[in-house]
Amino acid sequence: MVVGAGPAGASAAYAAAVAGRRVLLLEKSELPRYKTCGGGIIGPSRDSLPPGFELPLQDRVHAVTFSLDGRFARTRRSRRMLFGLINRPEFDAQLVEHAQKAGAELRTGATVTRVEQHGPAVPDRRTVAVVLADGETVLARAVVGADGSASRIGAHVGVKLGQVDLGLEAEIPVPPSVAEDWKGRVLIDWGPMPGSYGWVFPKGDTLTVGVISARGEGAATKRYMEDFVARLGLAGFEPTISSGHLTRCRTDDSPLSRGRVLVCGDAAGLLEPWTREGISYALRSGRLAGEWAVRVAESGDAVDARRQALNYAFAIKAGLGVEMAVGRRMLAVFERRPGLLHATITGVRPAWNAFADITRGAATLGGMVRSNGLARRALELLDKRMDTTSGVGPAGRGVSARDRAGSEPEGAESVEAAEEV
Repeated sequence: MVVGAGPAGASAAYAAAVAGRRVLLLEKSELPRYKTCGGGIIGPSRDSLPPGFELPLQDRVHAVTFSLDGRFARTRRSRRMLFGLINRPEFDAQLVEHAQKAGAELRTGATVTRVEQHGPAVPDRRTVAVVLADGETVLARAVVGADGSASRIGAHVGVKLGQVDLGLEAEIPVPPSVAEDWKGRVLIDWGPMPGSYGWVFPKGDTLTVGVISARGEGAATKRYMEDFVARLGLAGFEPTISSGHLTRCRTDDSPLSRGRVLVCGDAAGLLEPWTREGISYALRSGRLAGEWAVRVAESGDAVDARRQALNYAFAIKAGLGVEMAVGRRMLAVFERRPGLLHATITGVRPAWNAFADITRGAATLGGMVRSNGLARRALELLDKRMDTTSGVGPAGRGVSARDRAGSEPEGAESVEAAEEV
């Protein structure tokens, strides 16, 4: 059984179904449904899709404009596509359709209230009982929790969260002249609060505009969103959707399973800490969870089930866990020295090439640091520079205005640069 029909859940259901298992996919909402998400499909996401999956792309990104709280705007371009942009309702629904074609059974309007692995509702030690809001109990040999960042399954497993951020987003319809100006280009704005940034993702006649910052900065995040939209000249357009969402990153020691229950995607707190990108983490962890859930379901006793669950955790930590560790270091650098990071990405060709390779899927942040001596030394140097920078709180939250000003790149406030890669 899989709980949650987002990218993680649909991927888990597909992986288990193609392995020949009976799979029930539970989703509390009716599909398609809106999710607060930029909708960027980077290389690792594309590479994790089921065979034959055709991305419902709204745009193909060949250029990125970077700015530092509205200043020092610089654009980098690429001959090859960097990444694609999708709308989540269509994307998620299409993933579910692939899971169904593989044999998974979808059931919408099903809200899970609790999971039991012991007690009168559980007939034997090889069974998990999932209790729904209407009182029905559904039995399964293994359960994959993919029910989002406020996961009930994650609570059952005991997922621990170390980083929580607030994202605000608006879907803004624009006239053709404005849409044409943004076609094929996204904006990433390093924001005014430590660790914050904003984005503009074009999707035909609509711009997805959002900002994200640490939870606890709600009022400042809202002001950033309002100022960001006004600065872009979009304040006069009425959004069709305005939404907010909390993203949650797991701690290093957070569990990924309990008995015959596994968690993946947002339910496990798996996402990139610096950019808070979650689709690729959902797809990759969902596939692994589905594959290992099959092994858990086939386990004859608790010892073997535990062994398979530990193997799943090892697979996650060896891949996504390494990338998250590097992402945490990048977030710490970004929180303390946003201007330095901006100047590096926009002014140092190897840094831009690395950004392009990661978004295309030719490399990962973790793999690059492991295998590329120059990248590793650069990050170590940034770590050392951080050690000498004053800051308050974890990862440098509370960075001083003097530090921020001192890290700004020199040059005019509107610099347009093109670099083909």
